[in-house]
Amino acid sequence: MKAFIVDRYGKKGGRVGELPEPKLLDDDVLVQVHAAGVNPLDAKIRNGEFKLVLAYRLPLILGNEVAGVVLRVGSGVQRFKPGDEVYARPDKDRIGTFAELIAINQADVALKPTTLSMEQAASIPLVALTAWQALVVKAKLERGQRVLIHAGSGGVGTIAIQLAKHLGAGVATTTSSANVDLVKSLGADVVIDYKKDDFEKTLRDYDVVLNSLDAHTLHKSLGVLKPHGKLISISGPPDPAFAQEMGLNWGFRQATRLLSHRIRRAAERQGVTYSFLFMRASGDQLREIGALIDAGAIRPVVDRVYPFESMQEALAYVETGRAKGKVVVKVR
Repeated sequence: MKAFIVDRYGKKGGRVGELPEPKLLDDDVLVQVHAAGVNPLDAKIRNGEFKLVLAYRLPLILGNEVAGVVLRVGSGVQRFKPGDEVYARPDKDRIGTFAELIAINQADVALKPTTLSMEQAASIPLVALTAWQALVVKAKLERGQRVLIHAGSGGVGTIAIQLAKHLGAGVATTTSSANVDLVKSLGADVVIDYKKDDFEKTLRDYDVVLNSLDAHTLHKSLGVLKPHGKLISISGPPDPAFAQEMGLNWGFRQATRLLSHRIRRAAERQGVTYSFLFMRASGDQLREIGALIDAGAIRPVVDRVYPFESMQEALAYVETGRAKGKVVVKVR
């Protein structure tokens, strides 16, 4: 099968080549890939930024979200049948959606929302699961609460704004002047143009902050939270709870304790909590998200669709940080 293969870590790593079809385990579905979402996570994995935490064996097929059609199912699969249109974020240990075929555990797969094209559906799983696990699972966001979502025009931000509004929360977001109309159309109540204004001087008494930006923004975000508020970051630093959840060894646990010490201590002084989120795969959550999409509560935002042969170009565009919503590659 055709696949985008990383033989060595680095910005120039990666090539389109041929590999054998994936093996199908008893609880797996074999998905014929029609489209795959491209994320900053893919570029970071290719560049080797996660090689100490995510110990992939090279050569590696990149790709963390997919939409396609089930070709075959394992002997233990009951949820799906050949011909089903599905979407998924494979488990972190079984990535590889930049290929013509991928085998995924049925627990991580859901039927594709009927209202979406394959390209639109491929843009959803990773970012929507991230938003869901941040706002629903970690923050337990409730109607009437207020949330600040950084980088509202990005992949996670565009979905998180819509999900927060569906949950009944008031939403503030940061973005550039060019994207103000976009984030307002998604439901943002307060928009801070980060090139003109300082969000920490404007916003006060928020219940939740979802951070996807740098450490400087992370620390400034503490000031907008009310007592007992929650600061959730998907860009780090990782904390000891994350290390324990990932099953990392003692050395890595100590490293995360040191890396997150400053922000955890600052949060404690402020009377709020800090937590790091590394999203996990979940077919059950994707089913709930799919229902919201088909009901019109959430819509995908796709910036560009590249042909599979332009995989390097797609990754380079994602790395610029200028994408509005998501970037997708069309495989079939």
